[in-house]
Amino acid sequence: MKEGATMRMETAREALDQGRCLEVRYDGFTRVVEVHACGYTRQGHAVMRVWQVRGGSASGERTGWKMLRLDEARAMAVLDEASEAPRRGYRRGDADMARIVAQV
Repeated sequence: MKEGATMRMETAREALDQGRCLEVRYDGFTRVVEVHACGYTRQGHAVMRVWQVRGGSASGERTGWKMLRLDEARAMAVLDEASEAPRRGYRRGDADMARIVAQV
């Protein structure tokens, strides 16, 4: 795993552990998300399952569930804004992750 993705995994875990929102630059958009789980796919990609609170999206869906690859995320910052995780519809043990590092 790349060093940058390792640092982003730590930032995602920090947001989850502190119950805070995370601002992330992804696909050219700034998004505010609530981290629900972070871990690795079967292909070894570092990812996070998030509820997007606001911001842009390539799909046009400005809110809702997203799986974001940490190696594709750019600037990330923990905000001084409380997360409302877990959101309705969240299930522990995300089936899209082969290994979960942290989850609500």
